[in-house]
Amino acid sequence: MDAPRPTESAEYKHLREQSALPGKGGLTRIGRAFWNTIGGFREGLSTEAAIKQEAALLLVALPVSFFVATNVWIWVALIGSLILLLAVEFLNTAIERLCNHLHPEKHVAIKVTKDLASAGVFCVIALTALIWIAAVVARFWT
Repeated sequence: MDAPRPTESAEYKHLREQSALPGKGGLTRIGRAFWNTIGGFREGLSTEAAIKQEAALLLVALPVSFFVATNVWIWVALIGSLILLLAVEFLNTAIERLCNHLHPEKHVAIKVTKDLASAGVFCVIALTALIWIAAVVARFWT
């Protein structure tokens, strides 16, 4: 006899019930998600130094990108890399805050989790730098 699928067990019943609530989908859900997003932007921009710095970098880089990019795809790569960096920084901040909430004391496993999230941010910083350097070299030195 096969074991029940995880979504059929009582442990996941609340997920099925939430998704089946009448009037909680469509435009209502999209509207609530939008206001949650605005709240996340406000919180991140008002409290996190890294998010403030990366948002400022995006604002400065936006007009510069018009001079660096030679076509629309290069421009998309330049700005997209900065938006990706900001998104990953928001996720890193969320992971750090959740870790601090669940385990405020110093703990090895929490440190490893935060280090992994930080490594993810570093990878996107490296990707962003690579994209911008390649675009600048292609624009001005080839």
